[in-house]
Amino acid sequence: MPELPEVETVRRGLQPVMEGAKILVAEARRPDLRFPFQPDFVARLQGQIVTGLGRRAKYLMADLASGDVLLMHLGMSGSFRVIKPDNDAQPGEFHYPKGKDSTHDHVLFRMSSGADIVFNDPRRFGYMKVIARNALEDEPLLRDLGPEPLGNAFDAAMLARSCQDKTTSLKAALLDQRVVAGLGNIYVCEALHRSHLSPRRIAATLSTRKGEPTDHAKRLVSAIHTVLNDAIKAGGSSLRDHRQTSGELGYFQHSFKVYDREGEACKTPGCGGTVKRFTQNGRSTFWCPKCQK
Repeated sequence: MPELPEVETVRRGLQPVMEGAKILVAEARRPDLRFPFQPDFVARLQGQIVTGLGRRAKYLMADLASGDVLLMHLGMSGSFRVIKPDNDAQPGEFHYPKGKDSTHDHVLFRMSSGADIVFNDPRRFGYMKVIARNALEDEPLLRDLGPEPLGNAFDAAMLARSCQDKTTSLKAALLDQRVVAGLGNIYVCEALHRSHLSPRRIAATLSTRKGEPTDHAKRLVSAIHTVLNDAIKAGGSSLRDHRQTSGELGYFQHSFKVYDREGEACKTPGCGGTVKRFTQNGRSTFWCPKCQK
């Protein structure tokens, strides 16, 4: 499942050709993805100018001049491809060749910028929905989301308050989208390792009895900021299906400290430990028992 850095990378790839441009043609080439398309899905998009392209957690959000918002989720295997008339530039180092099979090209937006934007999703776990902007606060997909981990409001004090009474593991708390939005398994494992905190640690230990942040909370928030920013700069992590709109692969997976490195030496200087894996809440957790306490 693409996480925040992958979605942010896609947003930045779409922004130059989508923001400020009109949707000349919108096509839904099948009746559904994960959920059925709304009956008026195409009608509410066609002819509209995209006034802004943002992101909320793992969702892309295109603001339309009509006052609607196009909400888009990549699901497990969804990706956007940008096709331009001069799209013959040399691919980058981490290029993923574009297949000629268009069977899974399910949605197309033809933009006044001269670009065609194609959404491809072999597994069809992605989805799109048009929502009135004044109804976003009541939208079930969005209303329970926590703060953005790269937003100004997310700091050690906020995280401590959210975890003050939680008896769940620290990893489970960070994967709870109501605590912090957009984090997934990969980046939680990486942030916990960088902050030297055990994924088994009780979440409430981030807070004092008075609700103030502990040093653990401060280290963790700093690590979350660092790992997410590093991943965005690297174009995300290309595990299985993720790729950028240019066709290039993200390459943050080459910088993983613990994720998918079971049995390898810990990269913490002077640690000397070995990366272990165990199953936690149905997900693989990678960590170093020696330096993560």
